[in-house]
Parts: sequence; C-alpha cells; structure tokens
Amino acid sequence: MPELPEVEAARRAIEENCVGKKIVKLIIADDPKVIDGVSASEFEASLLGKTIVSAHRKGKNMWLRLDSPPFPSFQFGMAGAVYIKGVAVTKYKRSAVKDTDEWPSKYSKFFVELDDGLEMSFTDKRRFAKVRLLKDPASVAPISDLGPDALLEPLTVDEFTKSLSKKKIAIKALLLDQSFISGIGNWVADEVLYQARIHPLQISAGLSKESCATLLKCIKEVVQNAVEVDADCSRFPLKWLFHFRWGKKPGKVSGKKIDFITVGGRTTAYVPELQKLNGVQSAKAVVKQKKQTSKRKGSEDDDGDNGVDVPESAVEEVTENVKSKGGRKPGGQGAKPSKKRTSKESDDDDSEHHAGDDDDDADELQAGDDDDDADELQETKSGKADELQETKSGKATKNKQAKAVKTSKEKFTSQKSKNQKKKAK
Repeated sequence: MPELPEVEAARRAIEENCVGKKIVKLIIADDPKVIDGVSASEFEASLLGKTIVSAHRKGKNMWLRLDSPPFPSFQFGMAGAVYIKGVAVTKYKRSAVKDTDEWPSKYSKFFVELDDGLEMSFTDKRRFAKVRLLKDPASVAPISDLGPDALLEPLTVDEFTKSLSKKKIAIKALLLDQSFISGIGNWVADEVLYQARIHPLQISAGLSKESCATLLKCIKEVVQNAVEVDADCSRFPLKWLFHFRWGKKPGKVSGKKIDFITVGGRTTAYVPELQKLNGVQSAKAVVKQKKQTSKRKGSEDDDGDNGVDVPESAVEEVTENVKSKGGRKPGGQGAKPSKKRTSKESDDDDSEHHAGDDDDDADELQAGDDDDDADELQETKSGKADELQETKSGKATKNKQAKAVKTSKEKFTSQKSKNQKKKAK
C-alpha cells in the first residue's frame, strides 16, 4: 500500500506537471465513502476555475494548495494513487490501472483537466481512501494528529531516544503509529528494523541509545533512498529485505532465512539470525502475547489476524539472551503459539510486487488512517459470525430432526413387536 515514498512520488509528479495551471474541468465521483463530507456537485463548484499553486504532503496524506481556499486533500488509504495522462508516475499493484484501460478510469474519484489540456486523476480501487475539501487541511484531523514526518521533520538522536524510552510496546507497532512518526508503513518498518538489526517485538523502552541512533539512521536512509528513486522498487538497493519479504513464503536474504510473525496486527518479515530479542521486558511481552494468542485460538475467524503470532523459537531465543546476560528468567512459557493462518489470495491476478504492495497486510488503524477499515473488518467478522450461527442453528435443527426420526422408529419397532406377539398368542 502507499507509504511515504509512494505519496511523495505522487506529490512531486503534481508539483512538476500541474502547478501554475487552471482547472477547467472537474469530475468528482458520487461515492460518499471516499468523497468525505461534501457532495460531488459542491466539490466541483468549489474548485472549477481555480489555479493549482503547490502540492504538499505529510505522512501518507497529500493536499493541493489553490489560489484560494478550500483545498482538496487526499488520504491514500490502501490503494489510493495519482495518475497524470502521459506522465510516468510510480505504480503499485493494489492501485495499478493499465494504460489500455478507459480514461479516466472507472476507479477515478477525483479527475481534473487543466487549461493546457493535461489531465490528472486520483483513483482508488478498494475505496479505503478519503478525498476531502478543506479550508486548511494541515490544521484539522487527520493531518493535525500526525507525528513528525519521517522525511521532512527528522528528529535528533536525543529526541528520538527520549521518545522511545517512554514507550513500553513493541518497536514495530510503535513505528506504525502515525501519531508517533508519520509516513512509515509496513514495508518501511520491516526494512528499517532489518537494516538496524532490531527484532520487531523488541520493547521500545528497552533499546540502548546506540540502537536508537542506528534505527534513526536507518529510517532516514531507507526513506531518502526510496524517495530519491520515486518509490521505483526496481531501483531499491539489492541488499534490501524489500525484495524478498513478500507472500509469507519462507525465503532468504543474503543467505539468511526470513521468518514471518504478526506484530501490531500486521504481517511482519524479519531475519531471526540477525534480529534478536533482548531484555526481560521483551521476554515478558513475548510470553504474554503467546498466552493471549492461545486464548483467542478457536474463538476468532481465520482472517482475524489482529494478535501477535510468535514462534516458539522466539521465546526460547529471548529467554537464552536474558539468561546469558544474568537477567532473571521470565516465568512460564505459556501455551503453544497458534498455528500460522493461511494467507488470503490477492484480489489481483498479477503476481509481480511493487513498492507498497503488501497483499498479506491490513491497513493499520492509527492516527491519520481510515476508520472505515475497522468498520469493514468488523462487518466481515460480524458476517462470518452470523454465518457460523446459522450453521450451528442448521446443525441443531438437523440433530433435532434426527432424534425425532430415531424416536419414531423406536416407537414403530416397539409397536410392531407387540402386534406380532399378540398374533402369536
């Protein structure tokens, strides 16, 4: 899905091709799930005839500044994408619209034609994006709720270390929290933790200052490198985990095995040989999460991948690390971890992966992300629960019918036996 590098690539494309041009035609989709808080006709009337002055971004959100307010803002969600006719803009699988498809695409939510004939469209195949019309996008949620931008507002080592020292949660989950730092999504978080040699379940507060400094350095390097190549994954460094992390299939990077767990509700790729857990707090967290996962087993849908799936090896690994450092042994190993769930097949037939294309992941529900994700997931679970209830009811009815037939047969057999005895007499 689009993360900071992909959204920045879209912003740059608009900045380079659309700024200084007047909107002469506008088509807004009649889709209240994506077009948020304003009718399509009102949206069109508010922008027609205005000139695009600049394009801005914070985290995974982008907005256009016009010669007068209000301004359109775009929250990319899972599959939001910008297309400019005749201009190459980075594509990723979840949003890909083929050049041979109709134009504007049937997935277009925001389409403009400029006074020089150039056409631009914001599409969303999965309808998790939000397009809003706001007087000052940066001053209201979701943008006002975002933490420092990972590219534009770099923290100092001291600031970063101090922030981490207050957070007693898994570092991967913290990096995904858009109110902590904005723009980092699933693949970027996995990449920076791999580059920094930090386990995704490592408790943030337990990281040394040296590890914090290394992590901050890796965040800057990964984000800057991805942005410099306009999020074109074919130009990412060959040593990156990115190229080997897709599909939940066991693979290797630089000859070392990649494993998959779930952290913060997200499928997480890491290299156990290089990314090791350390500290008593981390050991406790693993054991606690294993127990919680075990309790949920059997009560959740196969798709309810919201917990933390922790391999037994991870618990053994952190326990040995704690023992070797003289720390006290964490109590209890808890129940066996839940079995790995079978990943859903992608909605798309294309098996080629692009930057931001993580078909194993659900959109994180953090500040600046779409609450409709939670609604849809809840609706899915509710629907499955209803189906399960119906199935149970159906089985219960069948059981009752079977018992009735059995009782009837027994009565008939008993009566038939009595009649035969009377005839014999």
